[in-house]
Amino acid sequence: MPTPNLLAELSDRLIYSAIAVYALAMLAYAYQAARRSHPVPEDAPRLEAVAAGAHAAVRDPQPPTAGARPAIRDAAARRTERIAAALTTLAFALHLAGVVSRGLAAGRVPWGNMYEFTTAATLAATSAYLVFLRRRQPVRDLGVWVLALVTLCLGLAVTVLYTPAGDLVPALNSYWLVIHVAAAIIAGGVFTVGAAATGLYLLRRRADARDAGGQATRGYAGRLPAAATLERLAHTAHLFAFPVWTFAVLAGAIWAEDSWGRYWGWDPKETWAFITWVLYAAYLHAQSTAGWRGRKAGWLALAGYAAFWFNFVGVNLFITGLHSYAGV
Repeated sequence: MPTPNLLAELSDRLIYSAIAVYALAMLAYAYQAARRSHPVPEDAPRLEAVAAGAHAAVRDPQPPTAGARPAIRDAAARRTERIAAALTTLAFALHLAGVVSRGLAAGRVPWGNMYEFTTAATLAATSAYLVFLRRRQPVRDLGVWVLALVTLCLGLAVTVLYTPAGDLVPALNSYWLVIHVAAAIIAGGVFTVGAAATGLYLLRRRADARDAGGQATRGYAGRLPAAATLERLAHTAHLFAFPVWTFAVLAGAIWAEDSWGRYWGWDPKETWAFITWVLYAAYLHAQSTAGWRGRKAGWLALAGYAAFWFNFVGVNLFITGLHSYAGV
């Protein structure tokens, strides 16, 4: 049986490996997006210069068979997409093994400090992305953004937030850590996919508005999936994540009563958890309210995601409260 030190070292190496593979997958998705943003014109003539003394004669060859070049380009795009998905799956496997190894090294659930929460939450984000991808949802355009965030967060985790594997601080030594934080991790992972879909929806909606105004949209935004498709994808992600986040807030309140003798005390972390909940509740309500659905609702969703991250980073690092503890 490997010792805790060996397991901790293995976990670190697996996380570093996952970061490298995530970066490769992100580049593959970025390459795919760049190719689709700058398509080769279908009917562009190919010119041949033939030397003839001091002058060059230019002649137009026969155009390629109709549909041949689009078919080649589509095949290349599908191949790049498969490579990116395979790399993402490999990175997820390495990431999962790293998180599990960390838990075995510490002898507990692997989300007892900011480093571990970050590795677990980014694992949940990748898992959510792969689930949507497996269900053939139109999420390939989200890949570069989700993986960019995952890679950045893991990079910060191993360089800034890293904490050696060890015992929990007494304040966290409770079975509620498993319930409350696990729910927050799952919700945060799915919120990440929802935020990426919302951001792309707002880009596509702006491109559609430019088209309606007579300005032809070119480039990345003009070749995203339809705005309605992206909005539906974002709404689906938030519909799943919001009840999970609600459960996380309620479980935290029960844990607070068990630890401090009160369910709610407006501690900074409790306050920002509630603000996050209110923003996402407002988003879901706005989706069914005339005059608010669409762009306004999308900005509410992004505000909720920003509040979620401030609750995790800002409150933990810069605001003192009952949830402040060593090792983060």
